Amino acid sequence: MFRVQRAFTQLGGRAHGPGALARAADLDDSTVYRILQSGVHQGIFVREGRGLYRLGSAAPQLGLKALAHSPAPEAAHALLEALRRATGGLAFLYLLAPFGGAHRQCVDMAVGDSDLTELGMTPRAVHAVEHSLRVGAAGRAILAYLPETIQSEVLDRPVPAEAGPGAYQDDVRLLASLDRIRARGYALGHEECAAGWNECAAPVTWDGLVMGAVLVMKPKQIMTRCPVTVIEAVERTAADLADLGRGRPAGSDGNDTRTK
Repeated sequence: MFRVQRAFTQLGGRAHGPGALARAADLDDSTVYRILQSGVHQGIFVREGRGLYRLGSAAPQLGLKALAHSPAPEAAHALLEALRRATGGLAFLYLLAPFGGAHRQCVDMAVGDSDLTELGMTPRAVHAVEHSLRVGAAGRAILAYLPETIQSEVLDRPVPAEAGPGAYQDDVRLLASLDRIRARGYALGHEECAAGWNECAAPVTWDGLVMGAVLVMKPKQIMTRCPVTVIEAVERTAADLADLGRGRPAGSDGNDTRTK
């Protein structure tokens, strides 16, 4: 199932036939056809007619099945703590949420002694903004690697009212930002989620599929422009988390630790 989903993302576009998917996935046609039929019943794939299929709205949830083999929480948290120390910022790990459509969910953070409410992040704002894939560096780092059909669904949703002044209100500019993220492999945000806070995020990918993103937030007066050292630390942490997700030691330099 994962190889066929990855084939959709590799081929691009909206819909594809079993033959093209089989070649991209390096599987035989009959195997791909059976996978497609099974996926249609689960909402992972949608039959378009004339032998064509596209990814369905349940496609992001497929990747979450890999979480059954996710790294021990202590190992992932240790990486976030190391990222916090290396950057002097607040470190967060987001994953695609399993229910309620395509959105993200904060599963771990390393914020030291900080109280998020003292930082101007109210529970309502955190719930509304931090779930959106169209707002914030972490959201856009995930959105950039999702299929076009799912991107369209996300763009159809309004920008949360609690979003910061730097949130992308225009869909054209937002889509252009996704192109930049794919080109360089990381995302930068300026007061998107909260006024006075800038961000740097990198996608976490397993076997070519985006599972989530690692984020560092720092006050804008401290990080007006994101230094290379912060970008590299965030990318390295995302790669290490990807290694852990595959059962490899962090920093094992496996292939496909990031998607570019």
